Amino acid sequence: MKINLLTRAINQINCQRKSYLSLALGAAALGLVQVPVLAQDAGSTESVEELIVTGTPGGASVKRFDASFAISTVDDAEIKQVSPASTADLLKTIPGVWVESSGGVSGANIFVRGLPSGGDADFVTVAINGLAIFPAPTLSFMENSTLFRVDETIERLEGLRGGPNPVYSNGQVGLTTNFILKEGGEETEGAVRYSTSDYDLQRIDGMVSGKLAEDFYYMIGGYVSSSPGVRDAGFNAEQGNQFTINLTKILDNGKANLFHRSTDDHGTWYLPVALDVNGVETGLDAGYTQVGQRNRHVLVPMSGADGNGGSALNWESVDMGEGRGWDGSVTGGSLELNLANDWTFIDRFSLTKGDADTVGFVPQGAAVTLGSLNGGVAGETVSGAPLAANQLVQQFGPWVVRKDINAFNNDLSLGKRWDDFKLTLGYYSSAWDVEEQWSIGNQKWYQLAHNGEEVSAASINNPCQGADVASCGWKYDVDARGDARENAFYIAGETYIGDVTLDAGVRLANRKTNYAVDDSALDGRDDFFVDADESNTAYTAAANWNFRDDMGVFVRINDGFKYPDFDAYRDFRGDFNNGSDLIIDVSQLELGYKLSRDNYSLYATGFSNKTKGQPFCDVGGVTCSRLETKAVGVELDGKLYLGDFTLDLNATVQEPEIDNGPLAGNQVLRQPTHMMRLTPSYNITLGNNVETSLYATYSVISDRYGDNANTNTLDSYTKLDLGVQMNIDNVNIQLAVDNATDELALTESDPRATGASANGRYILPRNVKLSLGYNF
Repeated sequence: MKINLLTRAINQINCQRKSYLSLALGAAALGLVQVPVLAQDAGSTESVEELIVTGTPGGASVKRFDASFAISTVDDAEIKQVSPASTADLLKTIPGVWVESSGGVSGANIFVRGLPSGGDADFVTVAINGLAIFPAPTLSFMENSTLFRVDETIERLEGLRGGPNPVYSNGQVGLTTNFILKEGGEETEGAVRYSTSDYDLQRIDGMVSGKLAEDFYYMIGGYVSSSPGVRDAGFNAEQGNQFTINLTKILDNGKANLFHRSTDDHGTWYLPVALDVNGVETGLDAGYTQVGQRNRHVLVPMSGADGNGGSALNWESVDMGEGRGWDGSVTGGSLELNLANDWTFIDRFSLTKGDADTVGFVPQGAAVTLGSLNGGVAGETVSGAPLAANQLVQQFGPWVVRKDINAFNNDLSLGKRWDDFKLTLGYYSSAWDVEEQWSIGNQKWYQLAHNGEEVSAASINNPCQGADVASCGWKYDVDARGDARENAFYIAGETYIGDVTLDAGVRLANRKTNYAVDDSALDGRDDFFVDADESNTAYTAAANWNFRDDMGVFVRINDGFKYPDFDAYRDFRGDFNNGSDLIIDVSQLELGYKLSRDNYSLYATGFSNKTKGQPFCDVGGVTCSRLETKAVGVELDGKLYLGDFTLDLNATVQEPEIDNGPLAGNQVLRQPTHMMRLTPSYNITLGNNVETSLYATYSVISDRYGDNANTNTLDSYTKLDLGVQMNIDNVNIQLAVDNATDELALTESDPRATGASANGRYILPRNVKLSLGYNF
């Protein structure tokens, strides 16, 4: 029976950190060479070669086994098995990557190899067909995964960590996730799928591909979706649709491609919740969300006349149910030509345009009883509903962040191959801009409950109520606009000496940034502005030795950098105006081992990195320190095939720590020291024609800290996912259970709090998804 590869992974055994690290290092060093070869010749290789295009000059394809860098792949069958709740949720299948996908369908926090970040995804690029959707990995309240949705149009995901990343494309030093679109072929084929869930998800996916004319192919697909959300908002808080078309023309000496993807998708922004009141649990669980039908419409002061000044406020009615999402499009294409005398020409381009907004109720401080604020008496909501003195209340700020973004990328390369040498010259150009308005803070007292209403000003002895938002504590009102342009030249060479391949690359990049921000009491005046012109150099070099047909090793060094992006909150306030260039320097060393056979494979990568210059700001963003960090670790990506049984392993062990200042020696905030995803699956045939696969994913995540001071401990946890897939001729059925044991675990504390945190954000509760599909 044919092996139906279904799962990328999860997990591990909860053991001590040092023994776990030594186990991983030992496995990498031994290369599992003592594992017996199962039903194959010792010199045989994988029956199907994996080709990857990420991390190569111009995006030229190379066998994964021949690559001298750490890259993982997830094909469309594995994506279906994972059944991710969001794009970020799918990235958990990549070793070295820690994902907090508990915030909803978008707006995740993604961390890579211990590189320091306070949230969002400072070191993550999401690309389609080889080019970044947005050149800057993160703006406050917007990271790259927000701008992408997974559907039936995806052929595979490639995830490259470190390696040659700093030299190619947008120069990402951390993780590049490259989503490759499906292309049509000679035969017409397609799929339609209906999905529902125990939280009333209603979704239809479709895709069809085929031939338009001789050597001219198409693929079109997309989805429509709606649901109240895993954390039930009481209305269709998650709504989305997407349409993609991909056209491919095969030329006599190459290929031309053009695609367009239009997306309008958003969902509730899930935030930290109150954990206890004076040591007593609030009773709120992972199914709670504050926003509901009775409180979703709120008047919010927006930039015009600031809340801190002016005689009148510019109030805007906002639907808190909008949550976070993306309403925009990505258009791109490529031209690949094989020229005479072993010359190659490759040009790729993309254009991104749309709105990435964030709206939600953000908690401020701890929950308390109403009576503790008003002398022990009862009160009422603004609608007149009675509230008891023991009713829990909490300050929530209806935060609104509007972002209108545009970006253009072009990557052109010219390559020449000789018998034992290849040289590539490249030019990368990108331009992007943003217009944004923020109104954050603005907190008022609300009844702590789903649908909880605002508390009447007459019921509370606290000035933080009513229209006087200036008295409500921290308020941040921003009206900003910025544009940037980057030009980069790179040169890469590769030579072959027997079984050894040597490669090296250098990137010279210049970025011009203009950014103006009004965030004071006087509107119409830019309180600070940036006119920056910075140049820098990145490089990488590696040696790869495939000393057997099925076994090899590599060593790689790289040195890259991250420019500051449009970020009034973290990057440009204070430090830049005081003379800092805000450039973050990152150096990395990698040692890799590769074993690839018919029945099992193991890719093990040891890594060490150092960073210098990451801005870390206190709450409110008034002052920032410049962190230096270091991390050392091992990534394992393995598969085992035993007849109808398949086992996937995805594990990371790392020691990320701060290397300077009073916090030196502390663990970098919010990143685990070890995590493992273990996914067994078993294929059986029921009756004459029913192919069935049973699978599970078991995850173990170690302790983390919610702050760099390591005062807020986020406890380790385990998570179990279950699933079954059935194929009956062209019909397929899938039942997926996420968090089957309903584990209650935290992914973050309150990032806006100092010291001990009264709030935390839970992983998503148990949910069940059922889908019925038809392939043709």
